[in-house]
Amino acid sequence: MSDPAKLAQELDALSEKLRVAKQAVNARFIGQDRVVTQTMTALLAGGHAILVGVPGLGKTRLVDTMATVMGLSMSRVQFTPDLMPSDILGSEILDQDQDGKRQFRFLKGPIFCQMLMADEINRASPRTQSALLQAMQERQVSIAGQTFDLGMPFHVLATQNPIEQEGTYPLPEAQLDRFLLQITVDYPDFETERDIILATTGIDQENSPQVFDATDILSAQRVVAQMPVGQELMDHILRLVRSCRPDTPDAHPLASEHFSWGPGPRAAQAFVTGARAHAALSGRLAPTMADVAALAPAVLAHRVALRFGSQAAGIKAEQVIMDICTSLDQVGRAA
Repeated sequence: MSDPAKLAQELDALSEKLRVAKQAVNARFIGQDRVVTQTMTALLAGGHAILVGVPGLGKTRLVDTMATVMGLSMSRVQFTPDLMPSDILGSEILDQDQDGKRQFRFLKGPIFCQMLMADEINRASPRTQSALLQAMQERQVSIAGQTFDLGMPFHVLATQNPIEQEGTYPLPEAQLDRFLLQITVDYPDFETERDIILATTGIDQENSPQVFDATDILSAQRVVAQMPVGQELMDHILRLVRSCRPDTPDAHPLASEHFSWGPGPRAAQAFVTGARAHAALSGRLAPTMADVAALAPAVLAHRVALRFGSQAAGIKAEQVIMDICTSLDQVGRAA
């Protein structure tokens, strides 16, 4: 076990550095503190995130800024209906050397980076979307019988248009589950939108400083992974995840009413790792119930499916999840 005093010192130093990094990102991605916090949470937890919102809300700007501030080499892939898996992973070509000898040579695709920006990921076909599955889970890809390791660290930050937009495809459930968080990007309020216009339409625009590098991030992820998680919090996470599984003994009535299927064990893993990272970003030495509550919609919304009737009624999965969280909190306080 790690020394608690040393761990506390490391977390204090990390929290200060994270504060500087978050401030740098917020300077270019204005008025969306929750979105910035959750995106940094995913990176600090070693996971991937998907940003969901209509075009023009600055999702691409956020990812580009995040790569600069965190000091990661970034590749951007614009997903389109005609995009092929080889356009992401790479392909073999027949090469000829100076002696006339021919042999196949692998040309690495844009996925060989530290941060992959999958822009409008749901505009590509399911076949191309699935090309990311192995990379996201195992940090490696297999091409023509050979396995190639990806960068360290390796994160996918994807952007997605709402599924009701024309020309989009639903992401496979197995791939959605690989995203640690699904982060909703909403329209800015009046004052925030005014600040955005003033900051982005002048001659002088804010440049982002580099605060971390790849080595720093890997070190930060190791420190965060050592944060203690209390038994009470662990039990709360398990109750929350299990209550969102419809038609099971532990199901909450709202889950059975609105969900056709619920989250698997990976959701509980996402809660534990995400709550640790969220606590570090908040300057705490251990995660609390507040961290779980703050991440609940982002962890669970893409791991459940609404029943057809609930969809037709305009009910949102995020709201059902928050209602379940509130119900469980009330039960916990009563106990």
